[in-house]
Amino acid sequence: MIDILLADDEELVRAGLRAVLDAQGDLRVVAEAADGAQAVALARELRPHVVLMDVRMPGVDGLAATRELVRDGATPGGWAPKILVVTTFEIDDYVYQALRAGADGFLLKRSRPAEIAHAVRLVAAGESLLFPATIRRLAAGQGNRAARDAMARAALTDREAEVLRLVAQGLTNGEIADQLFLGVQTVKTHVSSVLAKLGARDRTQAVIAAYESGFVEPAQ
Repeated sequence: MIDILLADDEELVRAGLRAVLDAQGDLRVVAEAADGAQAVALARELRPHVVLMDVRMPGVDGLAATRELVRDGATPGGWAPKILVVTTFEIDDYVYQALRAGADGFLLKRSRPAEIAHAVRLVAAGESLLFPATIRRLAAGQGNRAARDAMARAALTDREAEVLRLVAQGLTNGEIADQLFLGVQTVKTHVSSVLAKLGARDRTQAVIAAYESGFVEPAQ
């Protein structure tokens, strides 16, 4: 069972998401928060697997709440949930900043119920979501010398580079394994090595690094 915390200042949105998620046999909404501060407090108390975080909320917004929870996970022995940013518009620098801060992906509020459930399952399993072209272009537009230097220092092997390009396309470990004719466990090993070399928290952060450094271009 995947436990979920909903954070959105609109009660109607929370009710709709709860109805969608609780209808799934393997998903369960354990709490709701109306602002970022409440979301952080409930996440620390209940330790849900996934938080659906609205980016625009009064008081402590979703971006600040995401940063706080990610910092929790970065401390020795710390813990942080997977975070899915929920937004109305995909062309949004605010969303990009949330992803860069450590969110594991984002959902549009108009997403279909099946898409919402699929996204929750993916990030709970440690996979990455495919970013739309708008977000990929936004990430590429943030490219700088520091990002390129960090990618160069990572010194990825040819196989690791190949795996990172496929991760950036949104492929799961199983799909990468099929495409490269490798075992799933071998792919997991390569992904773990890529994350360690890049100093990335998860696959989403590795994807952002790939686009910001120019290692992968939006057209690809």
